[in-house]
Parts: sequence; C-alpha cells; structure tokens
Amino acid sequence: QVQVVESGGGLVQAGGSLRLSCAATGNIFRINTMGWYRQAPGKQRELVAVIPSGGNTIYADSVKGRFTISKDNAKNTVYLQMNNLKPEDTAVYYCNIQGSLRTYSGFNSWGQGTQVTVSS
Repeated sequence: QVQVVESGGGLVQAGGSLRLSCAATGNIFRINTMGWYRQAPGKQRELVAVIPSGGNTIYADSVKGRFTISKDNAKNTVYLQMNNLKPEDTAVYYCNIQGSLRTYSGFNSWGQGTQVTVSS
C-alpha cells in the first residue's frame, strides 16, 4: 500500500509563484512515473506535467515555460514549481505516482489534492 501526501497549495496573486510537493511512502520497490494533474470547477481532470523514470518530461501546452516538474528519487518526492501564475491556473492539483511494490504488484496512487487559487 502506498500513501501519497501533497503540500504547498494556497492563494497567490497573478504573476506569483508556488511550489507543490508530493511524497510517496509505503512498500515501494520502484517508481516508474510521477506526475501532476489538475481539475478546475466544472472541468475534467487534466495533465499538467509528468516525469517518467527514464524519459523526457511532458508538459501541458498551457504551462510550458512557466511550470517545472522535478523529483528526488531518494525521497520518493516530486515537485512542481509554478511561476508566472495566471487566474486560469486555479484548480485542485493532484499528484499521481505509479510503480511497483516489493510484492511485485503494481500501484497507481493519487494524492488527496491541494487547492491553488490565483487572483487577478
């Protein structure tokens, strides 16, 4: 079983910055993919950024050049640095981590979500 805990959301003015963190704990053998998604009111959940274990990072077009995803493998933690925030970035941000357990079964775990609100 894997627990995923996010932190770092809040209220910020347009043009400001926030940094989200997400840590995974549990009987983890290997992490394959770590990513961030977001869901605005009345909209579907969408991908923000994903960082595979051995590949290139992927960003939504709407955040390219403003957001940066990074990770600390030793801590099983993924970060999302968000700069030049816009009101349209307002959403609940969810962390997603996929990998395998020491029992060799796979896992696909989501965090509880953290609110990011950008005022104009």
